[in-house]
Order: sequence, then C-alpha cells, then structure tokens
Amino acid sequence: MKFLFFTDSHIRGTNPRSRTDDYYSALKTKFNEIGELISKLQVDYVLHGGDWFDRPDISPSIVREFAIIIRKFNRPVYTVAGNHDIFGHNPDTLSRTMLGLLEGAEVISVIRSGKSVILEKDGKRVQLYGNSYDFDIDGENFRSYYVVDKEPGTDYCINMVHGMLLPRRFIEGIKYTLIEDIADTGADITLAGHYHTGFGIKKVDEKYFVNPGSIARISAIKSEMTRIPEVAVIELDETVDIQMIKLQTALPGEQVLNREHIEAEYDRTLKLNQFFRSVGAVRDYEQARIDINRIIEEIASSEGLEDNVRLETIRRLELARQNFSEEEVND
Repeated sequence: MKFLFFTDSHIRGTNPRSRTDDYYSALKTKFNEIGELISKLQVDYVLHGGDWFDRPDISPSIVREFAIIIRKFNRPVYTVAGNHDIFGHNPDTLSRTMLGLLEGAEVISVIRSGKSVILEKDGKRVQLYGNSYDFDIDGENFRSYYVVDKEPGTDYCINMVHGMLLPRRFIEGIKYTLIEDIADTGADITLAGHYHTGFGIKKVDEKYFVNPGSIARISAIKSEMTRIPEVAVIELDETVDIQMIKLQTALPGEQVLNREHIEAEYDRTLKLNQFFRSVGAVRDYEQARIDINRIIEEIASSEGLEDNVRLETIRRLELARQNFSEEEVND
C-alpha cells in the first residue's frame, strides 16, 4: 500500500509580499506535478496535513480551479483541517469553510479529530487517524492529539496531525510538542504539518515521525530561502519505506523570494515578542500567550466585530510569532 503525503499548501489568489513570481500559478504547477507523481508512483492514497487554504473563506473561483486538479489525482484524498482552514481555530466551523465545501462535494475526506478510518489493500490493513488543529493541540493535553491506540488486527497505524511537532526544543513563547514526549504512541507513523520548515523523517524506537515541510513558501525567512518543497512517499509492505521527493517545479528561493522587507518585519515581530515577554514577566509566559488570544476573542465579541476581523488578527499574531521564531533559530 502506497501513500503520498504533502502539507500546508496555503492556496490563495494574491501574492504574498515576499514572493516575486506569480504565487498562484506556481502553486497550481506544484499541484499538477504532485498529480503526475501520484500516477507515476502508483500511489493508492493521498494524505494532506492541513492548511489547504490561506484563509477559510477564500474565493470560490480559486477553490474551483484547485478542486479540478485534485479530482484529477483520481485517488482517495484524506486530510485534517489546519488553523488557516477554519474560523477562530475552531474545527466545529468546518462546515462554513471552503475546506468543508470540498468535503461536501466529495473531493476530499476530512478525518474528524480522534477518529480513524480503516484502509485495506492486498491483505494489508492500515488504520488512519486524524487530528485537526485547535488551540490546545500543543498545550497541556497534547498527548490526547499525538498519542493514539493501534487497533488490534491492523498491520500499521498512521496518525496525521496539524500541530507544532518538533524534534528538538524551540524558543520561548511558541507552543510545541517534542517527538520524544510522544514516542510511546501506538502509531507506527505520525505525519505532521503546521511547521513550514519541516524536519524530514525522524525514527525513534521503530516509530516514524514525518514532516516534509510546506509545499508553499510564503515567508522569506532564511530557512525558506534555501529549502526546496518536498512530498513524502510512504510504502507499507512487510516493512516501512519512506522517501522524500523534492518538487522539480519548485524554483530556488532566490528566484521567487525577496527579503527586502524582512528586516522591518523582523523588527516589528521582535517588539511583539518583547511585549509578550513583558506580559509574562508577572505571569506564566505560556498562560500569558493564551490570555492574549482570549483577550482578542473577548474584544471582538464585546465590540461586535465580524469573524473575519478576529480571524485575521489571530492569524497575523500566529504568523508573526512563527516567522520570528524560525528566523531567530536559523540565525
């Protein structure tokens, strides 16, 4: 049984500020290349780690173009929802999103958090779990998302999660989960999205942890300048075989990314993180970060602000924190 896994496509119709090419066209080209790989490698199932879209209410005309390409995969597509796919980091809003529309049109299948499906072929039985993003995924209850039970009688178990799973410690202020803290999971393979840089393939005690990184490069941070987007191909037979394949249509970072504004953005983000730290000086830092997001929710509710305003505010905070963290780590 063979799977192709990719993640964080961040479909949008406009160009990110850091892109110098036509982002929309480049992304369609990558999707078409993925479709060719699916056919060439005789993949049985396609898996996506979430954040199909850059926002949950993207233009229907854009969704239509990508839905046509996804249908041409001509394979079952299973996914979880990323934080950009849903409103307010709430998976219960899926039915109001464009990802929910794709599910309703049976273009893709969204695995509900904590649920699983059984896939069978050539005498092999694979249990596929899914856990979409929500605010607590990398919080105190992280194990409830990352640690799953393997059903008796299954040959392999895969858990697909849209969360900040990392192989090593990160910097202060970003919620994350370490691979070493979930190594006792019943899943033979844990597939992760969300962290755009990715970490490739890590093996711990015969368990595999995989994040090929985002197929989209939105930011011009240093790690994105040198990274070529990849997909993971997983073959399950008597043994597990996982290979990373770089997308041939993805151009080098210096040809599509511009760092002209990155220093100014970095300075603004540094000030934002300094503000978080000043709040955390009198309280637990992680709790302070949680409270800031809750404050945004409360202000939006009391002032009668629309969902898209609240969503965009939270989205910008999360993106700023992640970009700052990745830039700082790679310095």
